[in-house]
Amino acid sequence: MTSSTATAFSYLVSTLISLYVTAVLLRFLLQWVRADFYNPVCQFLVKVTNPVLVPLRRVIPAIGRLDTASVVLMLVLETASVWFLSLLAPLSWGPAEIVLFAAISLVAMLLWTYFVLIIAEVILSWVGQHFRHPIVPLIYQLTGPVLQPIRRIIPPIGGIDLSPLFALVIIRFLLLLIGR
Repeated sequence: MTSSTATAFSYLVSTLISLYVTAVLLRFLLQWVRADFYNPVCQFLVKVTNPVLVPLRRVIPAIGRLDTASVVLMLVLETASVWFLSLLAPLSWGPAEIVLFAAISLVAMLLWTYFVLIIAEVILSWVGQHFRHPIVPLIYQLTGPVLQPIRRIIPPIGGIDLSPLFALVIIRFLLLLIGR
């Protein structure tokens, strides 16, 4: 297999797995914040992830509000992606390194998801006051648990909410800390 073919296959596999892991992650987060599952975006995520999650939930029960089946599915998919990429690249990683790298990749994906969601909320606060798209309330529901603790510490100053700025700085710091 040539270098360009291996690169193309690694791109395709990692992209497809990352898209599905992102869908599972968003579903997990929406369940965590108890979003309205009659929302069309939520219904899409449920329909995309149900074929894998429903059978997995029969085997792996939830722990309180934590949907462990989703977490296990994300970790397994990310581990499979890292394993496949390690086969194509000249890496000699053992199983422990692959699982560790997959877990770090999931944390990075979570942080990047919140980074994008917070930027989307900021943009919506500037221009989208009257948008009636179904994703708008979901963005506010998802970012609320991250921004509320910061808002308690740093209240709006002169009517300007600086909590998204501080949240983005913290998220970027954490991403740099884990090497992403």
